[in-house]
Amino acid sequence: MDLEGTVAALAATPGSIALHESLYAYSFVETAHVLAIALFVGSIAMVDLRLLGVGFAATPVSQMTGRILPWTVAGFILMAVTGLLLFYAIPERTFHSVWFRAKLVLLLVAAVNIAIFHLRVQRDQGRWDEGPAPRGAKVCAVLSLAVWAGVVVTGRMIAYNWFDCDRPQGALIQALAACPPTEF
Repeated sequence: MDLEGTVAALAATPGSIALHESLYAYSFVETAHVLAIALFVGSIAMVDLRLLGVGFAATPVSQMTGRILPWTVAGFILMAVTGLLLFYAIPERTFHSVWFRAKLVLLLVAAVNIAIFHLRVQRDQGRWDEGPAPRGAKVCAVLSLAVWAGVVVTGRMIAYNWFDCDRPQGALIQALAACPPTEF
């Protein structure tokens, strides 16, 4: 079964239908997702602002990350679980959303940025923990702030049907969304 068939099969499951048609469950999951994003992105932004020297300059980076990391992890877990549930509720429409696809690309960029920061930049943290962060840390912080802002915006745009496959779209949008052929 191809990816499109898997998504269609997922949409036909009783759980997906029940979540999508629920009077309260979908709204609860969506609200929990927004709160999780606020916790996750907010805690990351605090560390990024410290790295940029804009906020929390008196706090050593290691102390700040030690205090904030548990909240970041909790926010990430809740965000991931609720995000998967939101996808599960409306898999076909979400799968073909240009905004969802852009969000996935941004999430990949964010993951690479996090890996670079933790594997390369942060390993020298002992030298700059209490002072200004080095250029590499600042670059990672700026990229982090920009990418997570992009994730929030593209995620929010998924709710709108401007580029849905069931509407007449140009060839570029049809290709980006991998819309099935239609006759309009």
